[in-house]
Amino acid sequence: MADALQNVKQEYWRPAGSRRVVVDPVASDATCECGAEYLMGARYCHICGSDRVPAMGLGRYTFNWVEWLDFASIRERTGLGTASLIFLVIGLACALAAIAVGWLYTANTIQEWQAVQLWRIQWLLGAAVAFLGGIVLKKSASTRE
Repeated sequence: MADALQNVKQEYWRPAGSRRVVVDPVASDATCECGAEYLMGARYCHICGSDRVPAMGLGRYTFNWVEWLDFASIRERTGLGTASLIFLVIGLACALAAIAVGWLYTANTIQEWQAVQLWRIQWLLGAAVAFLGGIVLKKSASTRE
């Protein structure tokens, strides 16, 4: 039996070129997220197909940009309303634009320097108005309940 397992080519459930992962059959996490028990030595769940050994060694906390930037989840995490969150995004964009003005434009004369500073002031005023609009439109604690 051991000789037969050494000459195994490519199994249909393993991706080509993947390394073989040795899984402890008596591990404490012997059940999948779907509730099924893993078969002995299995890397994938035979019911839902999820990976037993998570990618990149991060455990169950893999980073997903789509979930992190999802508008509804940001609203839930921050507790802000839709209008308030939109004003927050506009304010952050204006603040970044104020920083970018200094990098994009170089001043050779005093008039050019004053023009760049005036653009920065305008962007920062836009950011301040957006942040104040977000504060005004923020839901109060009594409204949320």
